[in-house]
Amino acid sequence: MQIAKIIITCCLALTGLLAGTAHALTVAERLALAAGDNDQRIAALARVVAVGDPGASPFLKSLLDDNVKLVGNKIFVVDAGAAINAATGDHVELPADAEDVVNNNRMRSELGAAIAALDLRSPDAAVRLQAALALRQADAADSTFALVVQAEKTEQDKKIQTILAEIRAGIELHSTDVVLRLKAARELAASTSAEMRQLLVGRLEPGGEADPEVRSAIATSLRALDQRLVYFEVAGTVFTGLSLGSVLLLAALGLAITYGLMGVINMAHGEMMMLGAYATYLVQNLFRQFAPAWFDAYILVAIPVAFILTAIIGMLLERTIIRHLYGRPLETLLATWGISLILMQLVRTLFGAQNVEVENPGWMSGGIELASNLVLPYNRITIILFSLAVLLLVWTLLNKTRLGLFVRAVTQNRSMAGCVGVNTARIDAWAFGLGSGIAGLAGVALAQIGNVGPDLGKTYIVDSFMVVVLGGVGQLAGTVYAALGLGVLSKFLEGYAGAVLAKIIVLVIIIIFIQKRPQGIFALKGRSVD
Repeated sequence: MQIAKIIITCCLALTGLLAGTAHALTVAERLALAAGDNDQRIAALARVVAVGDPGASPFLKSLLDDNVKLVGNKIFVVDAGAAINAATGDHVELPADAEDVVNNNRMRSELGAAIAALDLRSPDAAVRLQAALALRQADAADSTFALVVQAEKTEQDKKIQTILAEIRAGIELHSTDVVLRLKAARELAASTSAEMRQLLVGRLEPGGEADPEVRSAIATSLRALDQRLVYFEVAGTVFTGLSLGSVLLLAALGLAITYGLMGVINMAHGEMMMLGAYATYLVQNLFRQFAPAWFDAYILVAIPVAFILTAIIGMLLERTIIRHLYGRPLETLLATWGISLILMQLVRTLFGAQNVEVENPGWMSGGIELASNLVLPYNRITIILFSLAVLLLVWTLLNKTRLGLFVRAVTQNRSMAGCVGVNTARIDAWAFGLGSGIAGLAGVALAQIGNVGPDLGKTYIVDSFMVVVLGGVGQLAGTVYAALGLGVLSKFLEGYAGAVLAKIIVLVIIIIFIQKRPQGIFALKGRSVD
C-alpha cells in the first residue's frame, strides 16, 4: 500500500510538472501583470515565477520592452508595428485610446529577474548561462529561490551550476534562519564574483546582519573573496601587458631586422603597419560583399595580403630611396619621415581622414570569463598566439635558411660578408622587405583590437624603437624580452600613475638603463659591430 501511495504521489508530481510546463498565461494573469499598482503586479509576477512556465517569458519581455498597451481590461501586444489581441492572438488595429503600461525601475528589475529565472529552464546552455549571470547581477529575489534551487540540482554545466550556487547562497543570506545564513556566508567565501562581494559588504553595514557569529563569517568570507579578486586583477593586468607586449613585439620585430642590419632609422615603419591594417580592411570588405558566407575566414586571407603588400612597398622604398642614403643617418631619418607623411596623406585621400572599422571574425568575438573582474578576450588571445607564431617563423628564417645566414653575416660584418661573395645590396633589399612585411602583419593584429586610421603608425613607432634599443640592436631574443617586459610594466604603471605619466616613467627607466648598458639587454656578438 505504501509503495502504491509513493507511485501515485510521483505520478501526480510528474503530472503537475508537465502541467506547469504546458501552462500558458491566462488573460486574467496577463491583466494582473500589466494593470494595477506595482506591489500588485510584483505579487502577480511572483506567482508566475512560482509556476515556472518558460512560456510566460515572451509576454514578460514584451512588458519589459514597453510593448504592452491597455484599453480597459483588454491587453494588446505591439510586435513590429502590428497590434496583437492578447486574449485571441489575432492581429488587430491598435485602438487610438490605448494606454502604455508604465514600468518604473523597480518593476523593470523584477521583470528582468523573473525572465532570467524562467530562462534557467531553457535547453540552450548559452541561454541558461546568460540567465544565471543576469540573476546574479540583479540580486535575485526570494520569488526566484525555488527555481534557482531546482535549476542548481538539475544543471549539468559546472560553470552555470557554480553561479546558481552563489545566487542560492545570496538569497539564503537574507533568510530568517540563522543557521541557513551562517551556512550561506561560509559558502560565499569561495566566490569570485564582484556582485557577491557587494552583497557581503551590504550585510555588514548598519542595519544588515545582526547575529555576531554570522557577521564574523561574512567578514571572513569577504576577506577571502577580496584576496582572490586581487589575484585575478593582477592576473588580468599581466595578461593585458602581455597582449600589449605582443603588439609591440610585432611592431618592433621588423624594425629590429632593418635597424640591426642596415642601421637605418626608418620613420616610415609605422606606416607599414598602417598599410597592413588598411589591407585587412579592404579584404574584409571584399569578403563581406562577394563571400559573406566565408566572412569569418577573411583574416586568413588578409594575413598574406598584408605581408606581401607591405614587403613589396618596403623593397621598392629601399631600392629607390634608402639605398642611396646609407651611412647618412640624419638624411635617412628625414627621408623616411617624409615618406611616412606621403603615405599618410595618400591613405587620407583614398579612405578619408576618419577611422574605419574592422570587424572581428565570429571566432575571435567574446572571451573566457575566469572571474567577474577577469575576462580574457579571444581577439587578445589570438594576437598573443599570432605574435608567437610570427616570432617562430622569423627565428626559423634567420637561423635555418640560407637567407637568414646571409642576413646574420651582413649584420655582424658587412665588409667581410661582401668579401666572401654575399650580395649585400640584395640582402639589404630582402631584409628591408621582410621587416616591412612583418610590420604589415602587426597592422593585421592591430586592426582586430581598435579602429584603423591614417595616424595608426605614429602611435607605435616610438615604442617600437624603444623596444629595439632596450633589447639590443639586431637581437631577436632581446626584442622579445623588451617588448613583453615593457608591455607588462606599462600596464602596471598605468594602474597607479595613469597612461601619460606611465609612458614618461617607462621612458626614464629606459634612458637610465641605456646609460648603464648601452648595448641593451643582449649585446651583439661578432668580430665587428660597427
